[in-house]
Amino acid sequence: MLDRLIQQAIHQVLSPIFEEQFSDSSYGFRPNRSAGQAVQQARRYMEAGNRWVVDIDLEKFFDKVNHDILMSRIARHVKDKAVLKLIRGYLVAGISDNGQVNMRTMGTPQGGPLSPLLSNIILTDLDNELEDRGHKFCRYADDCNIYVKSERAGQRVLQSVTTFLENTLKLKVNQEKSDVGRPWQRKFLGYSVCNRKQNIRLRIAPAVLIRFKKDVKQTLRSAKGWSINRTVEKLNLKLRGWITYFRYINVKNILLDLDGWLRRHLRKILWRQWKRVYTRIKRLIALGIDETRAAMSAVNGRGPWFNSGASHINQALPKKFFDNLRLVSLIDYYQRLKYLP
Repeated sequence: MLDRLIQQAIHQVLSPIFEEQFSDSSYGFRPNRSAGQAVQQARRYMEAGNRWVVDIDLEKFFDKVNHDILMSRIARHVKDKAVLKLIRGYLVAGISDNGQVNMRTMGTPQGGPLSPLLSNIILTDLDNELEDRGHKFCRYADDCNIYVKSERAGQRVLQSVTTFLENTLKLKVNQEKSDVGRPWQRKFLGYSVCNRKQNIRLRIAPAVLIRFKKDVKQTLRSAKGWSINRTVEKLNLKLRGWITYFRYINVKNILLDLDGWLRRHLRKILWRQWKRVYTRIKRLIALGIDETRAAMSAVNGRGPWFNSGASHINQALPKKFFDNLRLVSLIDYYQRLKYLP
């Protein structure tokens, strides 16, 4: 706790000093800047005709930062030797692994208040280099995209920037993840775009949607045996944060599809909780299904997933039912967020 307190104090003093040195194209871990602003600026670059992206991925960036290079960048603006010695001490502080302390020879103290500022300080050299070359780019911490007008220009930029990072800053570029491609084939901070020349729309990257569904399924599995109200409450924590982050998308159909997918999973849970035929008939009748149809539905011999998408369960458990449970509707929450400043 004492270390975190001191790191935060250092951060509060050094941040205003280095803010003046940081690029306008740097958006990560800075006051009044966000990932949403970064992706919106990226979209403007695309609409201006820069329809090729150089996606730079740094391999284990926070573990590979060279201490000597970082300290030299800090010393350009900080002359107090006691402060420099203290920062160096945090950089080389040992890491406890199964009771054995290993000294750190590179990298920044991850999870500490000072680490984000240190990452921006060392990558400011990259920002300055790109600006001197006249490139259009957006950087969020170690995630950097450069926007160019042709594939050939992109390949040239990728090669030269890789050389600069590895020779000047001693940072390793991940060759497998770094590439030149169309913006709609790549993702930036979880966002992608539609393939359009004008009025380019932001959307959620497909890989992010797959990961989101996987996380939701894991949440539902961990809630096995819970009441539906408790399950919804747990799920809402994830849904609110997720859609708040992706509030800048312009493609809304995916949210409607996800809402339907979420409700179907909850219907499946309820169908499983109504284990016995008698219970299912009783529940369906109570929810407005006539006795004959309820009886036929309860003994149809199909599994929970089939029944969760069948007409009888959709009629018995419509969207209004889940609204009454206070389940967060992604599309409704998104619409409310659009009107916030």
